[in-house]
Amino acid sequence: MPMSAAHARAFVRDQLAGSVAPDTLCTVELLVSELVTNAVLHTRTEIGVSVRLVDGTVHARVVDHEPRRGLVPRRRHPYTDTGRGLYLVERLASRYGADAGETTKAVWFELGPPVAPSAASAGWGPAVPCFGARRSVTLADLPWALCMAEQQHRHALLRELVLASATGEPLDIRPDDLEAAHDVSNVISACVAAAQEDQPADADVRTLTLSVPAHLTPALLALRRVLDRAEEATRFEALLTRPALPQLSALRRWMLDEIIGQFGGGAPTAWTVVPREPTASSLELRPWNREQIRASRFPTIAIDDRNQIIAANEAAADLVGWDDGDLVGRRLPVLIPEHLRERHLAAFTSLLLTGRPRILGRPVPVPALHRDGRLIPIRLLIQAQEMSDGRTVFVAQLLPRTAAPEPPSGDWPGELKESRAAALTEPPPPAESPPRPYEPGTREPGRDRSMSELARLSLLAESRRAGSEAEDLPQALREFGLLLTRRLADWCAVDLIDEHDEVERAIVVHHDPGASPAYEGALPPPSSPTRGPLARVLRGAGPLLLTGTPPMGQGESPLDARYAELSEQLGVGSAVVASLQAHREVLGALTVGRLGAQQPFMQDDVDLVGELARGLALQVANLRRFTRVRTIAQSLQHSLLPALPEIENLGLAARYVPSAITAQVGGDWYDGFALPDGGTAVVIGDVTGSDIDATATMSRLSSMLRGISVVCQEPPEEVLRHLDMANRTLPQEATGTCVYAVVKESGAGLCELSFSSAGHLPPLLTTQDGEARYLEDGGGLMLGTGFDLPRPGSRTLLPAHSTVLLYTDGLIERRGEPLDRGLERLREHAAALAHAPLEVFCDELLIRLGSDSTDDTAFIALRPTPP
Repeated sequence: MPMSAAHARAFVRDQLAGSVAPDTLCTVELLVSELVTNAVLHTRTEIGVSVRLVDGTVHARVVDHEPRRGLVPRRRHPYTDTGRGLYLVERLASRYGADAGETTKAVWFELGPPVAPSAASAGWGPAVPCFGARRSVTLADLPWALCMAEQQHRHALLRELVLASATGEPLDIRPDDLEAAHDVSNVISACVAAAQEDQPADADVRTLTLSVPAHLTPALLALRRVLDRAEEATRFEALLTRPALPQLSALRRWMLDEIIGQFGGGAPTAWTVVPREPTASSLELRPWNREQIRASRFPTIAIDDRNQIIAANEAAADLVGWDDGDLVGRRLPVLIPEHLRERHLAAFTSLLLTGRPRILGRPVPVPALHRDGRLIPIRLLIQAQEMSDGRTVFVAQLLPRTAAPEPPSGDWPGELKESRAAALTEPPPPAESPPRPYEPGTREPGRDRSMSELARLSLLAESRRAGSEAEDLPQALREFGLLLTRRLADWCAVDLIDEHDEVERAIVVHHDPGASPAYEGALPPPSSPTRGPLARVLRGAGPLLLTGTPPMGQGESPLDARYAELSEQLGVGSAVVASLQAHREVLGALTVGRLGAQQPFMQDDVDLVGELARGLALQVANLRRFTRVRTIAQSLQHSLLPALPEIENLGLAARYVPSAITAQVGGDWYDGFALPDGGTAVVIGDVTGSDIDATATMSRLSSMLRGISVVCQEPPEEVLRHLDMANRTLPQEATGTCVYAVVKESGAGLCELSFSSAGHLPPLLTTQDGEARYLEDGGGLMLGTGFDLPRPGSRTLLPAHSTVLLYTDGLIERRGEPLDRGLERLREHAAALAHAPLEVFCDELLIRLGSDSTDDTAFIALRPTPP
């Protein structure tokens, strides 16, 4: 059987060679080969092939003996490895079709001169196979793009398993299980294809009622066993098919559980309410929308599966020193430092080939490469989104994080200078047409827009969820507007009042992506003669039901005129405008409109828009408050981070990453400065607390420590004793931990490290030969205990090119894990990076250990580098 396709191709060549053009012969060979392969895979019966030439037209026919199994044409998917046979016939043949008798089924095509459109195709016929008694199964809220991707991947796995088993490599899978799994997979795909025929073509989420043969439970269990074994084989590269991404595996498990469960009498469970695994939720595909990137105030870029930048907003371009138009079309490594490019390519390739996400959905602290060669500390957050054609887009936010000022670009090591020069001179690849972004579908004029009570509740719940997932206010408003234009209205607008009582049109969203863009920006103030609907709502009235364009009187105000222009430009049959009020404050207005051909809004819709406006107002208030706190916190933290000195024969590097779940500041700090006696002091500390108060306390302690160190010039243990005494003079005595260390040159080209610890984690010493150990001596009580006890100190010689790391607990502590495990993990990573340059050493530690932390993370590293 596996050689059937080859025999069929030879038969076609023998019959047609010399009678048709070479191109025609190749096309017939290809199509016959695809149809025979389908018959081999899906029927496992004897196969007959006939081909003849009549009046310049080639007639080909492939016959099998399984008429119950109808053909299931599949939507072509960019990631598919199989399932293109019928698609090729549709694209290349002049006519095609399928005929089923009592004992046989024939699939045929003709290849010849073009035919009239009415006779171009007889079609494939019904896709649902006839297998006796059937039962109904409901798949609620099925994400369609994800469903198609899962189907393609499932068929690719099973096809490869069938072919491998025919060659004697079954991968420990029982032949009867494989046959049952292959057959039931085809039945499921056929049932899904039949059930979706009456669904809107542009629906992203569909609820399907499948008519499934009633006796499939044993075969479904076999399918689950076979797919689990196949997935395991793909991860060890035992198969050519790529492993499934986590969201595909999660959807597959849900579909099988739903069919089996409903066969047993269970109720349907919607995909949208199924609990997600952490790796699946981070890769949950959302529709790709280019406008969301442009509207985001956070620096955001998007790359495709070829590692090419396909979109970037102005904030991202400004952050890295490029124009947004210049970034589009370049490869992502243009923004990645040289010492991290190999790591990026390995991780990106691993994601595509193994399906194992390493950083998706997690904020990862890394440096970005500026166009002028500087390294910019950022927190990278990547999410996967789905394009309308099924391809995956990776959307990355480059969130700036506070860090110590960096040296000028001329002071970086030679290899980094070269990487920056290469990045600046790297030409963009040949221009390619960008992928078409996802856009909501166009509605039919006059469509019934009435909503049931359940649909209203669903819209309210979904509106709260859409806003809560947004990273900033423009993105939240954009998602809210897209939702309303899909479910409720033809267009919507949001006008906001800022802290200076000025009115700004934040967004205008239309359901038709081809509609003329409406004005967004500053609006005239609502002055005293303003009596229009928008002005009334901005004063707290409403919600108001409008019919047609708002009437204008002789003394209309500029704000009234601008509102009338919006209604006239977008077209209004009816509209509702509602006030955005939260915490007894009017924040703006929400307007939703329907075109004249649509069903007008009724009083129930007015109440619904009022509820939507109240929910949106709370989101606007919360996002504004969060943005203010974050801005203040980032400015405060940036002002407190020191610039490390440049010391001859001593390398210094430090990193700080604030907590991702607090106000972006905390009590962690580091410091490094030169002492008058020729030594260099390095400090790491952690004040109790994770808020702005802890930051203020940390600032006082770090200032006192620097002053005591410079004036006293005593051993580290005495400096910490003085600091603890000075701490008692503060209005509220601080509690915290600290390590104070001094590095001085010793004889024979070595350096001596003397240090004392006030209850802090022990320093880590890593030698150039890869040996890493903790310096356990010199530990004493933490600051602020009230006990006046002697503090121990410790001294050790540092080998040349060794690295001493002082760090806070955010680098090692993980919830539910012993501290010793975190210390051992840090020691292993430091030992593996012993030969890396100091900046690379710090960046790699931050990438490997800093992205999993929910606490502030700070560390400072020093490395003696004798001439």
